[in-house]
Amino acid sequence: MDDDAEQQHLTANPGYAQGQLAKAFRTALTHEDADTRRRAEGRVTRWRAVLAGMADGLLSIGSRTPVAGLPAWVTPEVVHGGFATGNPSAGGPLQPYETRLAERFGVPADRRALFAHCLTDTGLAWLWGQLNSGRYEVTVPEEGALLTMAWLVRHGETAAALDLIAELEPFADQLRFLPRPSTGRPAPDVTDALHRRTVSDTVDRLARRRPNAAVETQREALAVWQPFGDELLAHWLETAGGEDGRVLELVPDADWLERGEALLSRYRSLAEEHTRCGKHRDPKENLGILRIALEETVAGRQLDARRLGLLRHAVTSMVRRRGLPGSAPHTELRGVQRVQAALPSHHALAHVVVGRLAGLPQESGIADLAPVLAPVSEPEQRETGLPGGAQLPPAISRVVEGALSAPVATLVERGVVPSAEVLAELVPRLVAVATARAYDDEALRTLMATNYRAFRNRRSLLLLNLEGQVRIEELPWVRAVSAQRGDGTAESALLLRQLGELAVQGFPGTILPNPLVRELGVLARQSGLGAPLVEELAADIFMDTFGPKFLVAARIAGELLGGSLYERYYGIDYAAIRELAIAEAAVEAEGGKAAGRSGKAGAGPRTSPGFARLCAERAAAASSAPAGPKSGSSSGSWVAANGKVIEQSQILTTHNLATLVHRVGIAPEPGWADLARRCFGTVCRLTARVQRDPWPYSTIKDAAYAWRQLVFHLSLCPPSEQRRVLDDLDEEVARHPTHVLIRLGPALAGLRLVADGGAFGADGTADRGRTRRLLGWTTDGHWLASDPTTGAPHGS
Repeated sequence: MDDDAEQQHLTANPGYAQGQLAKAFRTALTHEDADTRRRAEGRVTRWRAVLAGMADGLLSIGSRTPVAGLPAWVTPEVVHGGFATGNPSAGGPLQPYETRLAERFGVPADRRALFAHCLTDTGLAWLWGQLNSGRYEVTVPEEGALLTMAWLVRHGETAAALDLIAELEPFADQLRFLPRPSTGRPAPDVTDALHRRTVSDTVDRLARRRPNAAVETQREALAVWQPFGDELLAHWLETAGGEDGRVLELVPDADWLERGEALLSRYRSLAEEHTRCGKHRDPKENLGILRIALEETVAGRQLDARRLGLLRHAVTSMVRRRGLPGSAPHTELRGVQRVQAALPSHHALAHVVVGRLAGLPQESGIADLAPVLAPVSEPEQRETGLPGGAQLPPAISRVVEGALSAPVATLVERGVVPSAEVLAELVPRLVAVATARAYDDEALRTLMATNYRAFRNRRSLLLLNLEGQVRIEELPWVRAVSAQRGDGTAESALLLRQLGELAVQGFPGTILPNPLVRELGVLARQSGLGAPLVEELAADIFMDTFGPKFLVAARIAGELLGGSLYERYYGIDYAAIRELAIAEAAVEAEGGKAAGRSGKAGAGPRTSPGFARLCAERAAAASSAPAGPKSGSSSGSWVAANGKVIEQSQILTTHNLATLVHRVGIAPEPGWADLARRCFGTVCRLTARVQRDPWPYSTIKDAAYAWRQLVFHLSLCPPSEQRRVLDDLDEEVARHPTHVLIRLGPALAGLRLVADGGAFGADGTADRGRTRRLLGWTTDGHWLASDPTTGAPHGS
């Protein structure tokens, strides 16, 4: 069997699943937290199902149809790593809402009976009522299937409804196809306001806050024990006499002893009520020494020399440190501490905010944060006893700000969305509405938006052999109403450009994460812009080949970057890539004609062998570069070897940046030079972590990715601006620790060399290795990981 044929039959190794099972089993047995143990037990059950299914052939991990007998559109239950368990997410025991509906409809409590009832006049009337009100939930896409059928029947699309029923009916006893009735308001059809968390989520987070033990202990010390210690100190100072004012030079009288007994009585009451601090019980602490000495004296026992020496030392040190009680310095210090002790606790302020949130809609975000984040009001002061005007601390404000409902650009600007990964979590809501607005009917629009959001909760499968994840248009109920879609290309193109600009402008030093690429890919298909977006491939399951869109993306990059700094820095021949793309397109077209003449479909997934060969050749050439000192990092690792090939694909395609600029038309503000500078800030921060990182290669890889984005942004600047930016980079790196400057020196020299018209040697270096091209993946140790002071391998 040849290599290509073998690749078409790759399957997942069960070793990973066995390791995950062992890990979950160990946690379930040994973890101290009961909830953690219970969750681990659930993981044990799921991983056992994975291994059993792989062993008996019911599961084909790596396929887009991993469960025998279930079509690709069925949402599978997926565990970590993309492994399907064999259970459909819409399966399992009847949900409580299904049981209630069976009672309401007067049918047996099983899914096939519910399914059959919904095909009757009474069942259809109920489904139409759900469509009209919009008061339903779809947590997995299957729960929207019968609603779609009902919409088709109501609008006279009987044939399409019957076809849909025929496709669903074989699974009617397994899967829940009914929506979940909801008493909440239907989701508003807007695109300009999003929130990371609902009000309800925020209330839960705040309600779970507990008093900080360390803070409350300090508060008790300032408010209770330090004032009491001052009283004890002042009481002992009344016995000071002699030339040096030593304690117990004067004989205590009856009044002194009586007041001492009162102090001790109050101490016992305080100790019973205030239990956080323990220093007053410690016989070696000053407060403990003063208290014990007073107890001995009041009891009529004379202090021995040791006890007397401890007492005199304690009194002297306390006066020396803080001054005499009642003196100006002592009074000022205690005043500051009283103010500090009187500050309300975060716990108490959190409960004030919970009260404010109680009156807001719980399943939405917060449009106006000002009233929620206001200082403690007079009514709240009377109700809680907290000081009026007290400000909320940042720790609480940040929790509340997570529920801000605003345009996504505002959320990024305010830091509510701190990363591209978090942005990817929000974007499906925007894409859902944009996708649904192509439907003219309001009820269908709401249903399709709800269905899209549920579909985006579907976890990705581990896929091999270049198989692709299931797309939403493959769901039978979405396909059944596809004819109802209007032309949404303009709206999709606009949203694609806005989101692309936001991601690149907001996080210029970060590559687009795969979940975000998938959402932008949906918009790209709907917009018809011919903008292929490529995912970051996983090095541990890479099969030495690429889909054809990678070559198309590289050709688009060449259209934008031919002759640029980027092309020269990375040693790319974009003209040759253009010729390769033309040649492969011609072969593909001829193959399509041949298949048409023979009546046979093409076998296997399409690939771009020329692009794969080019990436492998470039990765091999990079291997010939002088390596950094070996430190056992990834030497000889097949994963790292795969990573080098994948990195070359990202270099050639610019990992979507060129496509977004050249085909989508993004133009981030305030310009490419600013983005280049910000990328370099990310490079410096990541490089700084290398110094103390025992395993720095992941950090180095991310730094190289940020560096690549820097080179891209810089390449879109005119030459004069490029020189100014390079000067700024030199100034920026000088503000970082010396080891960062030394590590990045060869990379900066290499960038300036190319900008001035020079070129690297074939091995990616110049000037005897003092000038280097910065790449991320390596199999031979990385020069960026070397100790800048000794040149020794990192960690040696």
